[in-house]
Amino acid sequence: MSRVKHGPASRARHKKVINMARGHKGVRHRLFRRANESVLHSLSYAYRDRKDRKGQFRRLWIQRINAAARLNGISYSRLINGLTAAGIELNRKMLADLAVSDPPAFAVIAEKAKAASAPAA
Repeated sequence: MSRVKHGPASRARHKKVINMARGHKGVRHRLFRRANESVLHSLSYAYRDRKDRKGQFRRLWIQRINAAARLNGISYSRLINGLTAAGIELNRKMLADLAVSDPPAFAVIAEKAKAASAPAA
């Protein structure tokens, strides 16, 4: 019985990793061991940052809503509180889009939020 050394399989596995490391600097795209480390790290960063992107967008939306709210004479927290009290169910993504693309519509929503939060304040 001949001995199996997995040459083609190893080469294919190594080639796959080297191809995934294209664009990495130095030996990180040339030598398998370094490329493997680099690819494993990059895959874990990609997974982590796909989750983190959602939070980054939420922070961006909040900044945009806050800026537009202050132009309409209300703070972000009072705006959100007023929207809840008025029963207006708009998520932050839609509010931010309104704030950027349609300021008059956002102003109407801000006025309703002001009116709803006025008795509580």
